[in-house]
Amino acid sequence: MSRREFDVAIIGGGIVGLATARALLDGGADNGGDARRPSVVVLEAEDRLAAHQTGRNSGVIHSGLPYAPGSLKARLATAGRDLMYELCADEGIPHQRCGKLVVAVDEEEIPRLDELERRGRANGLAGLTRLGREELAEREPHAAGRAALWVPETGIVDYAEVARALGRGVRAADGEVRTGSRVLAIDRDRGGPGGAPARWVLSTRAGEVRARWLVNCAGLQSDRVARLAGHVPEVRIVPFRGDYYELVPERRDLVRHPIYPVADPDLPFLGVHFTPTVDGKVEVGPNARPVASRHGYRGEPLGLGEALRDAAATLGWAGSWRLWARYWRLGIAEVVRSASRHAFARAARRLVPEVTAADLVPGASGIRAQALDAGGKLVDDFRFVFGDGEVHVLNAPSPAATASLAIGRRIAGHVKLD
Repeated sequence: MSRREFDVAIIGGGIVGLATARALLDGGADNGGDARRPSVVVLEAEDRLAAHQTGRNSGVIHSGLPYAPGSLKARLATAGRDLMYELCADEGIPHQRCGKLVVAVDEEEIPRLDELERRGRANGLAGLTRLGREELAEREPHAAGRAALWVPETGIVDYAEVARALGRGVRAADGEVRTGSRVLAIDRDRGGPGGAPARWVLSTRAGEVRARWLVNCAGLQSDRVARLAGHVPEVRIVPFRGDYYELVPERRDLVRHPIYPVADPDLPFLGVHFTPTVDGKVEVGPNARPVASRHGYRGEPLGLGEALRDAAATLGWAGSWRLWARYWRLGIAEVVRSASRHAFARAARRLVPEVTAADLVPGASGIRAQALDAGGKLVDDFRFVFGDGEVHVLNAPSPAATASLAIGRRIAGHVKLD
């Protein structure tokens, strides 16, 4: 902890921050990283890595199916998917390339399934296959639907384990990873006489850090970190909590593969779905419930001061009210589903009709760091802000974990130390 000067300081010890550190230390991106290995420090506020979004998701390695062709999500998810499989194989991280099914339950969903198929083919997915009712029953005997897409490039992994492997790699390459180092203030030293480079000065709970480059991968706190660095972001992080249930052990045989509904294309949420995990469980969910707090996980204590600060940030943003005016019926339905296991089971039964409330036990929960603009529009694509000696990742919800290694390379390509 004695070193204070670095080439790059990365705020956030989730999978995107750690992947960025790994890319920098491995030589940067293919499109032009610095040839010299930089000195890098990762500053994580919590006492462990992957404490928030990285360690609180369904663990799916996304194929890149639903994203608009040409978007950052489409390009980085498909590239990151392949890099993720390579990393897992190289590091011995348990994973499965299991494939998934996207199921159209009724006739009204067929046009949306057609559009998903079009996007998948435009995004270069290999082996994408349209299934009829009988073919669906062969792959998933307990699922119900008129048609489905088989997506063989989808997989599952424990992203917290991936993050820990990345952290070990960063340390092995002489980078530093500091937990318990919440950033409290950010200043800019404009440089000294003789052309000395400017330095970022970061005040943390574990001491002061100086760096030539600042990379903000703070996830749920990314808009606040940007403001500490002197920016006024055009978006605000608005938290949505996703609650999971699990199938009881004796009912796990109802599901063989991840099973997804046909998602609403106007919303960046995938709907309640079934996901087998690498440790043999079957998760059901998540929902997408609007919540006041960025750390308001189900069943966990939360400080009143933090909750009030987060609520004020959400309610004080004009976009929150505009979003609520547009989707208040959907928001109420999500709140009801979160509060009622029977309502959650009804949503699950659209895909697997045999599921009952008695088959579900409460699982984990996570908070999605979703950027919202002032007009009330949920930002659908990844959003990066590149500046002089700084990079801010202001929207990186799902599939950011899948895309993390590609995101890290993209950021590393912008960090120039000459």
